Amino acid sequence: MTTSTARPIDWLIFILAAVFFSSNLIFGRGISADVGPFITAFLRWSGAALFLLPFVYRDRQESLPFMRRHTGIWLLLGFLGMGVCGGGVYWSLKFTTASNATLIYTTSSLFIILLERVLRGRPISWREIAGMVIAFAGVTVIVLKGDWRAALHFRFNVGDLGILAAAIAWAAYSLLLRRPEVRRLAPLSLFGTVCLAGALLLAPVALYEAAAGGPLPDSLFDWTRIAGIIVFASLLAFSCFQHAVRVLGASTAGLSLYLMPPISIMLAAIFLGESFETYHAAGIVLVMGGVILATAPLPRRSQAM
Repeated sequence: MTTSTARPIDWLIFILAAVFFSSNLIFGRGISADVGPFITAFLRWSGAALFLLPFVYRDRQESLPFMRRHTGIWLLLGFLGMGVCGGGVYWSLKFTTASNATLIYTTSSLFIILLERVLRGRPISWREIAGMVIAFAGVTVIVLKGDWRAALHFRFNVGDLGILAAAIAWAAYSLLLRRPEVRRLAPLSLFGTVCLAGALLLAPVALYEAAAGGPLPDSLFDWTRIAGIIVFASLLAFSCFQHAVRVLGASTAGLSLYLMPPISIMLAAIFLGESFETYHAAGIVLVMGGVILATAPLPRRSQAM
C-alpha cells in the first residue's frame, strides 16, 4: 500500500502515534512530584514487558538466543532507550517544562545524522547542515525564552541538559536498532525483550531511590497515571507507529516525530496549565523547519518518457 491508497483510518493512526508518544512527557510531568522518576520508569517498562511477554514467548526461538549471544547490545538498548530516555527524562521533567522537553527532544533525529557521520562515515549534505543549524537555533529560542540578552548571563537548566542527553541517547538507541542481529527479531518480541532489559537495569536504581525516601505511588490517581504511561506512551504509541511504518512506509511514518512539538505544547496547555508563549511558536517553526529540512527525503524527479 502507498500513501496515495492509504485509508483515512491509516492517517488517523499516523497522527495518534505522535499523540501517544507526546503523552509520555505530559504524564511524566504530571507525576514527577508524586512518584520518584526512576521508580516511575521501572514501573513503566516492567509493566510494558509483562504485556509483551506473550510475544516474547511466542518468538522465544529468536528472542532467547538474541539475549544470550548479544547480551551487551541487549542491555545497552535497555540502558539507552528505557534508562536514559525513561528515568532520565522523568528526572529532567522535575526541572524543566514539558513544552521545552518536547522541543529539545525533537533534535534526536539530528543527532542520528551526526552519529552516522562519526561512526559510519556517512556524508552530510548542505541541506542537513542547514537543517541542524536552524533546528538548534529553535532550541536556543526556547531555552532563552526568546530573550537573546539572557545569553549573556544564561545558565543551562539541569533539566534541559538532561533532555538533551536523552535526545543523544535516543539517537544511539535508534542506530543500534539497525544492527543485523537486532533486526532479525519480530517488532513486538524485540520491543518486549528491550523493555525487559530496561526493567532489569532500572530495578536497582528504583530500589535505591525508594530506600532513600523517593516517593512511591500511593493513590489511585498515581496508579492511573502510571497505567496511562504504560498503555498510551508505551504500548499504543509503539503499535501505532509500527502500523504507520507497515502501511505508509518508514520515511512517512517518521514524520510523526515532527508533530510532537505542537501536540505536546497543546497537551501541556490543556492538562498541565502551562502557558503558550510567542517564543514557543517561534521555536516550533524553527525546530520543525530545521528537522524537516535535514531529514525529509527529497522528492524523486520524474524520468523522461
